Amino acid sequence: MRNLLKFIRKPHFIFKMKYNIPLELIELEEANYHIAVKSVFINGQEGLWVIDTGASKTVFNIALNNCFDLIPEEEEKITQSAGIGSDHLDTALGFLHPFSLGDFHIGPLKVALIDLSHINSLYYHVVEKEICGLIGSDFLLEYKAKIDYSKLRLTLTA
Repeated sequence: MRNLLKFIRKPHFIFKMKYNIPLELIELEEANYHIAVKSVFINGQEGLWVIDTGASKTVFNIALNNCFDLIPEEEEKITQSAGIGSDHLDTALGFLHPFSLGDFHIGPLKVALIDLSHINSLYYHVVEKEICGLIGSDFLLEYKAKIDYSKLRLTLTA
């Protein structure tokens, strides 16, 4: 028992929790899929996030202004975003209010805020759903994300 206590007290021994979160497969066209995950914000509002492993930064829909606090312009750098095949988009920065993905709770998260109306128009037309944001590599790397496509499960470590 004494050896176990010594091991636990060492700085390298940190308890890490793994959270398994169900994913949703969305077919936009035949054989054209996105994977998505549902969220619930602290105010009870639900959201649907597309997981975008090719995006460097997590982005959120600026129209959902009851779910974030803007970072004042004097405190932020002017930020521009671009996707493949798109022009630069002016963005703002903000902190999302706490939310959860399944049992995984996320505190205030710094995100880029952009207008997702063009994406939501497509989504609603095809699958009658709207998204609140795109989870990018910044988030996926921070929480050591693993995506199991066969089980449609996202595993995050905190």
